[in-house]
Amino acid sequence: MFKKILIANRGEIAVRIIRSCKEMGIKTVSVYSDVDQDSVHVHMADEAICIGPAQSKKSYLNIDNIISAALVTEAEAIHPGYGFLSENKELIEACIKNDIMFIGPDMNHLEIMGDKSRARKAMMEAGVPVVPGSKEATNNGEEALEIAKTIGYPLMIKAASGGGGRGMRIVHNEGEFIGKFNMAKSESIAAFNDDSMYLEKFIENPRHIEFQILADSHGNIIHLGERDCSLQRRNQKVLEEAPCDIISEEQRKEMGDMALRAAKAVGYVSAGTIEFLLDKDGRFYFIEMNTRIQVEHPITELITGVDLIKEQIKIAYGEKLDISQEDIRINGHAIECRINAEDPDANFRPCPGSIEGYFAPGGYGIRVDTHIYDGYIIPPTYDSMVAKLIVWGRDRNEAINRMKRALDEMVIIGIKTNIEFQKLILNNDKYLNNNIDTSFIEKVIFSDN
Repeated sequence: MFKKILIANRGEIAVRIIRSCKEMGIKTVSVYSDVDQDSVHVHMADEAICIGPAQSKKSYLNIDNIISAALVTEAEAIHPGYGFLSENKELIEACIKNDIMFIGPDMNHLEIMGDKSRARKAMMEAGVPVVPGSKEATNNGEEALEIAKTIGYPLMIKAASGGGGRGMRIVHNEGEFIGKFNMAKSESIAAFNDDSMYLEKFIENPRHIEFQILADSHGNIIHLGERDCSLQRRNQKVLEEAPCDIISEEQRKEMGDMALRAAKAVGYVSAGTIEFLLDKDGRFYFIEMNTRIQVEHPITELITGVDLIKEQIKIAYGEKLDISQEDIRINGHAIECRINAEDPDANFRPCPGSIEGYFAPGGYGIRVDTHIYDGYIIPPTYDSMVAKLIVWGRDRNEAINRMKRALDEMVIIGIKTNIEFQKLILNNDKYLNNNIDTSFIEKVIFSDN
């Protein structure tokens, strides 16, 4: 097994990776920007090294500095977490050149599945159902407009290298197409340094269902069930559940088999997520693959008992999966609430600042993944998520009640958070009756409040 791993990330995911490494007897190296010197991940690791100033481009996106940190500390592998460089082919190339293992997909898998346009094409060839849309990516607005005429409205403009809701726009008519195309393209350049875009037919009021997969380099591949990620605001996930209670065992098997087919089609190796849209008539469509660990991976861990980070590391080292599809049993129900430093009453404006008081909820079935503490100063430079509150229950009703209790217990003083907003969701009758889709927050929560 690896003796030392460098974590090329920050915040709660860096803490999460360090914990699994410690349990595996692996030494860890944290990297940090100068504003993150007091972050928990810096102090938890065996070694820590500053890689630049606060701006992401000069620190967490600085490949040269990250590789230098790995070489100086003699780290054998780099775990990228999610976001930042987790799906960046230049980092993989740099790892290969410097004989460092990248804990994630190889270059070929990333080039195919990390590019949404190429992934769509590969899935169509494999017989996986996809949302109708463009066959090739483009950065030309007039060319894209002609493609849009063949697809029809409403449609989605998406960044080919995108993720996390960035570089996405819904277009309802031809008159607004060029303006939104240019906005999405500019956002994609800023976030991913890539201006290639593709178009998809907009499926109205779907569920967003994703399947977690693990695939090793020996030809073994399994899925660990699904997550319902339908609760989103501006294409960013807010609350996730596992499993999805509205699909039958037969449909779960069909979607799971299709997820495995999608990964097998490109010979995928590592942890990954196959994402589908499920329409009101029960039809499902492949939309993308995330070739990294997901923010919401803990809910899958709670219902399967599988540590996904450990499995990801073992796969990268070349080990065979020691669990089969028959070993996977879905036990109970799990919910994750993303706790963000933001003000819901001010259009969810980020609220960095000093935490003057912090109390984490506890008790049976509750997990908190975070990097904050009493006195911690949240910098204005990065994503506003400061914690993930995850609960497990024997069924969905118990999980909901446990989450309500946990949110009541959670105290973060000194900054604005979305804790009360999460309570609005959990107390809504339509949510309680599992009558949700990707438009739920915009159409139900916002209209009711």
